[in-house]
Amino acid sequence: MSSSQQATASRSPEGADDRGAGRNPITAIVAFVREVVAELRKVVVPTRGEMASYTVTVLAFVFVMILIVFGLDFAFGWLARFTFTTSGA
Repeated sequence: MSSSQQATASRSPEGADDRGAGRNPITAIVAFVREVVAELRKVVVPTRGEMASYTVTVLAFVFVMILIVFGLDFAFGWLARFTFTTSGA
């Protein structure tokens, strides 16, 4: 028997969740809220300087993407005009 099979065999019949959350919906909701609160306590709020740095980085990236899209739009527009216009018109 491999180690993963032994770990599976040693679990309780209800599965990995031994809190009884599968039996009572209210208990499941309370367990979910407790887990959410526990995860929210792990969140690190950025400082004012970090937030400013992130904002400048995002705005610079968006500006570069705007330039790329504008350049491609201009190039394909010029190519379409060059291809589909008649020279005598």
